[in-house]
Amino acid sequence: MTASPLQGAPAGPALAVLELGSIARGVVAADAMVKKARVQLVDARPVSPGKYLIVLAGAEAEVEEAWRAGLEAAGASTLDRLLLTNAHPGILPAIGGAAVDAIDAIGVIECFSVAATIRAADAAAKAADVRLMEIRLANGLGGKGFLTLTGALDAVEAAVAAGAAAAAEGGMLAETVVIPAPHADVTSRLRR
Repeated sequence: MTASPLQGAPAGPALAVLELGSIARGVVAADAMVKKARVQLVDARPVSPGKYLIVLAGAEAEVEEAWRAGLEAAGASTLDRLLLTNAHPGILPAIGGAAVDAIDAIGVIECFSVAATIRAADAAAKAADVRLMEIRLANGLGGKGFLTLTGALDAVEAAVAAGAAAAAEGGMLAETVVIPAPHADVTSRLRR
């Protein structure tokens, strides 16, 4: 997976996610999406447990057009989906881990789907002055996802509450925690 924009690909404020229950149908949907519009294919791969994940970025109209083509190609294989027309700019850098200088309080939001994880990250980052540290998606997580963020304690609490509410809308929230003053051994592990 690449988290940085591809050379020559359109940079834009929109993100789209499709999670499919069929790997074969996922390949078809990814192909349909990139053929339909000029978008950046951020991620397209099988993930456990036997799902297929597609993440796109680009300009709003193009991402929406590609997303609709993907939904049509995916059909009944669609497990979860997300279209963010005004995604927070910290989301893409946090997929795979973003550099964070200082870690104050830590918030963790764990979700049952990738789409819910990105939805939670967007809501959290927009709700308070926090920095997204990492968004981990599906592999090695049984198809789940989680995000970590940092900032002042009150900001982290507000961000986690907003992210949890966004993930809970579809029943996809697994767990949240806020750690006010994490130990240095923990923060060193989070910076990897």
